[in-house]
Amino acid sequence: MAERQASAGNTAAAHGRHEGSTEDGHGRASVLFVGDIVGGIGRRTLLESLPVLRERYQPTFVVANGENVAGGLGITPKLADELIAAGIDAITLGNHTYHRREVYAYLDAQPRIVRPVNFLRSQPGHGVCVVERDGVRLGVVNLSGNLYLRAGRSAFTEIESALAELDSPEHIIVDMHAEATSEKVAMGWHLDGRVTAVVGTHTHVPTADARVLPGGTAYITDVGMTGPRGGVIGVKREQAIESLLTQMPVRFETSEEDPWLMAVFIRCSTPLRADSIEQVLMPRPQSPPRAD
Repeated sequence: MAERQASAGNTAAAHGRHEGSTEDGHGRASVLFVGDIVGGIGRRTLLESLPVLRERYQPTFVVANGENVAGGLGITPKLADELIAAGIDAITLGNHTYHRREVYAYLDAQPRIVRPVNFLRSQPGHGVCVVERDGVRLGVVNLSGNLYLRAGRSAFTEIESALAELDSPEHIIVDMHAEATSEKVAMGWHLDGRVTAVVGTHTHVPTADARVLPGGTAYITDVGMTGPRGGVIGVKREQAIESLLTQMPVRFETSEEDPWLMAVFIRCSTPLRADSIEQVLMPRPQSPPRAD
């Protein structure tokens, strides 16, 4: 397993205690955020890795991006329920939110699953939720980038109403699901000091810039994907290469090779401030050998 960690260090301490914090540790929490789950192989990798991750990190909250969990495109109510039953506190989505029609009503009914808040208000679902554990509330916001993706409204204007809707939870994590790294970096700076973390998703490739920004917000441009590293961002590599070589339509299938879990672990001791962000890159746990 490869891990990288960035700490707020003395910089975070210089900001002092956030309004609402107390000396008894109010606001102390940790969040494990899991990058885009790709297909059945990604889902199985997550479910098999969770016991290891819970023992190692003991996270207060687990949040995962699930927009590719159903065969590599979209999500279904059955699969979302499976993730929630496994202890995922909230599920974020992205540009493939509406790939499967059976999820439309579910998005309205299930509070723990969010789609980008800057989609049109007429579209199914909601963009924010609040989950609570151990007396600490975590607000989860999902955003879509506007460059190269079809989001109905600007992420930079809609984030303001989203934050107001949350009603001051102790911590807020924002999943910025975007193609352009510039949009993600800009959103991190835009929200620095106002949210606990801004984590990027969508490109499926983990970036090496995990850090705590000067205002105390944990940031990474892309968490990466939970799925097959042996493909091309989740697709069987021979199919992706054929498409690029021939410039013709090719039916893509999810690869099954070399599955990894990619995530970040964020530690917090003061409301709306991160102490550190640690990158978690872990191969799928090996199944124990069968007894003869």
